Amino acid sequence: PGATNSPAIPLNPSLMMFLEFFVWGAWFVTMATFLADSLSASGSQISLAYLTQSLGAIAAPFIIGLIADQFFSAQKVLGILHIAGAALLFWASTLSSFEAFFPVILAYMILYMPTLALVNSVSFRQMTNPEKQFPAVRVLGTIGWIVAGVIIGWLAWEQDDQLALTFRMAAIAALFLGVFS
Repeated sequence: PGATNSPAIPLNPSLMMFLEFFVWGAWFVTMATFLADSLSASGSQISLAYLTQSLGAIAAPFIIGLIADQFFSAQKVLGILHIAGAALLFWASTLSSFEAFFPVILAYMILYMPTLALVNSVSFRQMTNPEKQFPAVRVLGTIGWIVAGVIIGWLAWEQDDQLALTFRMAAIAALFLGVFS
């Protein structure tokens, strides 16, 4: 009684999706405040930092198409990109000028943006019925983004001028995701 035809939601892709968007949500929303307050960045510099997302998205197909599909499994590329990204995020948290920060966050976004497609690819491969299972898995990404923001608010990092810690929190989650992958 009470049985449904809905397949179970796979745990590994769910955790992976949660962490994928937790990492991004942990620093992306508050980056403008961090740059303005901690690095005395101008409005133009802040916009350049957000432009890195678009530049990373442009580079993403080359990384996925040339590396992930040809030479290595998607989960290994995902792991390597997140581990390298963890190091870059931690490094970004230690920098004291926009000129030093910009190339690091650009390199990070070039590594991160391909992971958005890779988590989908890895998720689909682990599902028995992706059409029914993927929406529930993907919503955990949105929850991950929200949880990162709630943690930052709860810890009052923005009010206490501690936004460098958001990059460190994201680095720890990215390292965990990289090893998990």
